[in-house]
Amino acid sequence: KTLVYLHGFRSSSQSRKARALGESLRVLRSDWEYITPDLSFDPSVARKQIEAILARCPSADLTLIGSSLGGFYAQACAEAIACRAILLNPSLAPFETLAAHVGTQTSFHNDESFEFTSAHLAALQAMDVPNITAPDRFLIVVEMGDELLDHHATLAKFAASPRIVVDGGNHDLASFPLHIGAILRHAGLDSS
Repeated sequence: KTLVYLHGFRSSSQSRKARALGESLRVLRSDWEYITPDLSFDPSVARKQIEAILARCPSADLTLIGSSLGGFYAQACAEAIACRAILLNPSLAPFETLAAHVGTQTSFHNDESFEFTSAHLAALQAMDVPNITAPDRFLIVVEMGDELLDHHATLAKFAASPRIVVDGGNHDLASFPLHIGAILRHAGLDSS
């Protein structure tokens, strides 16, 4: 079994949630493979990075966990290969929400700068998945106090999916540690 954590825009494999999930798997002494790639800021390159990982994992044994922009990637890939996914404060329309970030950006964890362009927004729009075919494969975890994203559209799109909805909170998903057990159970790992 394999868990793949996909980080958000300007983030990395060193994000708080990625590390907390890895630590939980260590504490559980899980033999599951845990992959946390450092995704490119370029959506076309990021998609190829993710697809290279997916190509070696049977979809029945795979769960994608995506935060923010990583949630967008997780949704698109899970729908394409019919695997499970957990979406954490997902950005479901990053081609709209990231439009204000066109220009020079800096990564959170290594201070490297990069140029985010309108071509990147178009690449994201080309990956959009308007409809979900198997809502039960998805677990949605959102904090309604997210200062960057309005999750009403997320809850509508995934109305038939299992969900954890928290009043308050923020985009970083402050309550994440409280949901690790439910996340691992959705992935198929008994964390009790």
